[in-house]
Amino acid sequence: MHRPARTLPLRFSTQTLLLQLGVVLLVVLLSTAVHAWLTYDRVGREAENQALTLARAVAADASIQADVLAISEREGTPPPSELRTGPLMAAAEATRLRTGALFVVITDETGLRLAHPDPARLGEKVSTDPSEALAGQEITTRNTGTLGPSAGAKVPVYGPGTDTVVGEVSVGYSMETVGQSLERDIGPVALTAAGALLAGVLASFLLRRRLQRLTLGLEPEEISTLVHDQVAVLQGVDDGVIGVSADGRISVFNAAARRLLDLPDLAGTPWASAPVPGQLKALTRADAAEADAIELVAGGRVVVASARKALHRREDLGWVVMLRDRTELQQLTRQLDAVGTMSTALRAQRHEFANQLHTIAGLMSIGQHQQARDYLAGLAATGPLKFPVDQAELLQDPYLQAFVGAKGVEADERGVTLRIGPETLIRGQVTEPQDVTTVLGNLIDNAVNAAVAGSSADRWVELEVLDEPHDDGGTLHIVVADSGDGLAPGTDAEAVFAEGYTTAAQSDGLDGAGLDGAGLDGAGLDGAGLNGAGLKGAALDRGTRRSGGQGLGLALARQLARRRGGEIKVLETGTQGGPGAVFMASLPRTTASTGARNTTAEKENNA
Repeated sequence: MHRPARTLPLRFSTQTLLLQLGVVLLVVLLSTAVHAWLTYDRVGREAENQALTLARAVAADASIQADVLAISEREGTPPPSELRTGPLMAAAEATRLRTGALFVVITDETGLRLAHPDPARLGEKVSTDPSEALAGQEITTRNTGTLGPSAGAKVPVYGPGTDTVVGEVSVGYSMETVGQSLERDIGPVALTAAGALLAGVLASFLLRRRLQRLTLGLEPEEISTLVHDQVAVLQGVDDGVIGVSADGRISVFNAAARRLLDLPDLAGTPWASAPVPGQLKALTRADAAEADAIELVAGGRVVVASARKALHRREDLGWVVMLRDRTELQQLTRQLDAVGTMSTALRAQRHEFANQLHTIAGLMSIGQHQQARDYLAGLAATGPLKFPVDQAELLQDPYLQAFVGAKGVEADERGVTLRIGPETLIRGQVTEPQDVTTVLGNLIDNAVNAAVAGSSADRWVELEVLDEPHDDGGTLHIVVADSGDGLAPGTDAEAVFAEGYTTAAQSDGLDGAGLDGAGLDGAGLDGAGLNGAGLKGAALDRGTRRSGGQGLGLALARQLARRRGGEIKVLETGTQGGPGAVFMASLPRTTASTGARNTTAEKENNA
């Protein structure tokens, strides 16, 4: 069966255009009708006033007053033939013809016509009520009489020199004459209405085009769907999204962006004055390349930001700035670096283990069994591993022992001595190893790099750690000094904490490529060599990270410290030839008294 073709609904912009045209047409018609009515009423009132003025003039004529009084004093009314040739008829007709009035009627005190344009009506009662005029009142009227519709007036006629009403004068102007006057006035009104209608139509078309441009040609249903999709997508993704409209205002600032930048909702704020990092604003400059991506530290997080131009067909919609959280990746990188550091420590001990095994084998081969047993006893007493850190015994916390010990091995491989200062005193245990090792690792790495690059022949890094107990968690104070050449002359001490500031070349550190499986076989390194007091996984958690010259380490460490209520600052800028710069960090609520480890540390130890 043939189905009739389905009629497509009109587009929203077309419906809006038709509605606007209908409204404009209705408004123009109503305005024209009201204006025409007001004009008609005005012309009618002018005719009434003109009739009243003429009626007063006729009623005030002394000869007419005398003639009306004479007729009123006679017995009965004169016959029509006498009235037709009388002075009243002549005066009334002369006035009517001279003024263009429809009629000028004179009556006696009873309302009988003494003068009328139609002589056949003489002597008859007037068709309209004359009682008000005969009672001494002046009135204006609009009614239909024997001569047709008219706008007129009635005025009493007084006897000469008396207050006695002896008759009345009625004057009227034809409403057809009023209509002719209206026709003369209605022309400009019609032209004005036509102009208003044309302007309304033109404005409607312009509004339709603007509406299409603003809605990008989308229907309301499509816009509603897009809004729902936008909310679902923007609030559901972990990436931060910032939309900057073409006029320079922030149109989108999703929850992830607020979280990553640690800012309130900035939607509607001018992009130029928004309190966002300057690096983000630089991405949206006209000369910025869309492929550029930057790393920055914001809200204690490492954020990767990129910007893309938003276009719809050929229309420029502004910019979209994407923010991705790389903090977790950085933490994983630091974990991997920590594992690499531990591997470096193990490789450094490989030769020592091999020598010890050769010594034992030699003693056994020549029959010196007792000396071999004594040698083994000595090894058991000292342990299989020995970190090259001076005064390492001052660090009583196992986290710090293992972490600083591994850093000491790494520093020793680069020709730098890591030593613990004599003022070091740790009475509690570290409860936040991730934050502590992040800050401590960055400071030690920077110090080692500075010592390696320094001009002093004696390369060293000195670390002092002191914990200050509090009821809500102790504060860990860290001081790191080195033998480098210090900060460059004229360098602001605060500048080193700026994002992107670095003086380090790409690190030549020890990666895991040199540690193949043959070097770490089970015979050389058994599980007893990595006991809980030595290198545990928790100690080498996310704290260490090779300096790659990215200029984010100190900035991230300072934000982390400040987020905990602490601080990192430069105590001394150092001198050329050494000693180098001295950094101090304070980390509140990162230690606790012995036995008060936090849940995270317990889980790591159990693992």
